[in-house]
Amino acid sequence: MTIMQKVYWIIATLGNLVAINYLLNSTGLLPSLVVMATLFYTAVGYFDLYHSSHTLNRLYPVVAYLRYFLESYRVEIQQYFIANDTEETPFNREQRSLVYQRAKNVRDTIAFGTQRDLLEDNYLSLWQSLHPKEVSETAKRVQIGGPDCLKPYQASYFNISAMSFGSLSANAIESLNLGALKAGCYHNTGEGGVSPYHLKHRGDIVWQIGSGLFGCRDNSGSFNPETFKAMATRSQIKMIEIKLSQGAKPAHGGVLPAAKITDEIAAIRHISTGRDCVSPAVNPECTTPKELLNFVKTLRELSEGKPVGFKLCVGNPVEFLGLCKAMIETGITPDFITVDGAEGGTGAAPVEFTNRLGMMCLEAVYFVHNALTGAGLRDKIKIIASGKTASSFDLLAKIAMGADTVNAARTMMLSLGCIQSRHCNTNMCPTGIATQDPARSKAINVSAKSERVKNYHKNTLNSFFELVGSMGLDNPTKLKPHMVKRRTPYGLLMSVGSLIEPLQTNDLLNEKPLAGPWNEWWRMAQTEDFYSEDLYILSPAELSRPRKPS
Repeated sequence: MTIMQKVYWIIATLGNLVAINYLLNSTGLLPSLVVMATLFYTAVGYFDLYHSSHTLNRLYPVVAYLRYFLESYRVEIQQYFIANDTEETPFNREQRSLVYQRAKNVRDTIAFGTQRDLLEDNYLSLWQSLHPKEVSETAKRVQIGGPDCLKPYQASYFNISAMSFGSLSANAIESLNLGALKAGCYHNTGEGGVSPYHLKHRGDIVWQIGSGLFGCRDNSGSFNPETFKAMATRSQIKMIEIKLSQGAKPAHGGVLPAAKITDEIAAIRHISTGRDCVSPAVNPECTTPKELLNFVKTLRELSEGKPVGFKLCVGNPVEFLGLCKAMIETGITPDFITVDGAEGGTGAAPVEFTNRLGMMCLEAVYFVHNALTGAGLRDKIKIIASGKTASSFDLLAKIAMGADTVNAARTMMLSLGCIQSRHCNTNMCPTGIATQDPARSKAINVSAKSERVKNYHKNTLNSFFELVGSMGLDNPTKLKPHMVKRRTPYGLLMSVGSLIEPLQTNDLLNEKPLAGPWNEWWRMAQTEDFYSEDLYILSPAELSRPRKPS
């Protein structure tokens, strides 16, 4: 027997006899409480020994529950009492504190020097200029809209990324949208469709059309042009985004647990209650590159000329180049492409998909920027980076790698008061943000939280423009990949890039030999099917050839 099994039998026999004897020979409340405690311990222990399905309970009756109790608070114990300011993931204490401070409009400076190891492998940094400049007001917005767009949109450099009503509570959605209105940025609906809470405060909306076609599907689940047009032509809808995949779970459909599906959400999405809502992995309207582009054209026409683009997490580079070839063949280009990073996001996802699939945001943005440049398409299409963004440096790095503007999701949740408890998929969010429990969500004060969203957005952008100016630049469009420096394993600094060489305009169309895999990838790319074999073997070339500024 284990020690705790022996302890159990001692209490169940001798302990109960002593307690009963104590009760018979004493007066007052204490003897009764002692007898109740030993009898309760005996009953629970008996169940554990002979009926529990848990091995721990059988071997360690009663006290095993202490382990389960402590385990239920492991994340909070780790977060508050063990981890230092820079070691937690996905957002460490330093990053979360920065978001909280900027959201509350309080001091966000640090004292006594950095806590970071500046010689750490892959540590990113910048070189400042002795002649700092100021970014002009005219350079602080980004126009999104290609040659076929009739209603281009002036976007902020920093925006609220896709988070659905359903994943987030009604009050959280309202707070984000009112915050977007106050901040002058857009708010992406996520694939759950446009809800009344997205529309209530009139903040700019990017309507995301996911593979479930929520908000524009008929009774059979197919695309409904009339329903789409009725919503897309509303003045509050500024852009349309087709979701092909997302960084949290590329090649996997969106998942809304049954516990979060209320009657209201079911009505908005046109789905049933009582079971998980799992979107298909492939958008039914976009099964090939050419079908995707035709869908882009259809949505642009139905929305009366608003910017239309698509979102994806980049995987096999050949498949994205197939999209580029299809754009050239059809003459149809999206107005923007949202590049989601494999760092994950707010959505619940299988562990293997979150941990092992997709390109990270910086390398994906770098690749997409060069692919569009080499195909002669970059001037027609804006790139939106959607990845882990907490600070103005995170924002700057993505712009430098080729993005035109940036979306953030989890840090916008942090600005609302999220504490990174990681209960988003359980309906038990302790802050009322990622839940449909009305008792929890009503704790969110929409007016107050929207101010925090506005403050975080404003203070992060102010820091971003100041950081750009510190490099001697007066416009974020002048940022280039080589301006971001990376610490190598040899302790030296090198310009950030990739295993692939940067391309110049039309390099892929000129049929000239290109360094690295570009020629091989372009040759394998096809327009009739997304799938292409991953045949090219990447080699560690970053130290074997000189890097030239692009």
